[in-house]
Amino acid sequence: MGVAVDSLRLQQLTNEKSELEYKIKLVVEAREGLTRAGSDLMQVGTDYSPDSPVMKQLNQRQAKLKVLEQKLDQQMVQYQTRLQMVTTELESCRGRLQGNIGRAFSYG
Repeated sequence: MGVAVDSLRLQQLTNEKSELEYKIKLVVEAREGLTRAGSDLMQVGTDYSPDSPVMKQLNQRQAKLKVLEQKLDQQMVQYQTRLQMVTTELESCRGRLQGNIGRAFSYG
């Protein structure tokens, strides 16, 4: 019974780990896009005076991008923390499965 349960748990944890790694990849890509957009905004803004309405609007947009970057950073930390937890449990489950296999198939 322990072998079956541990096998199922191992598969579930492996799937969860893959999903978290994919989500982390998406967050990294989104953050890179925001960083590019922010620097593009600042390059456009170099042609305007600091007091112009266009420059003020660009600064507001850049501030919104910074807030989005911070939210993505927080999400990244959550995903990485969860990934560490899943990885640790996955290693533990593998060890338990090996032990259960050894006990289930030993004739001594």
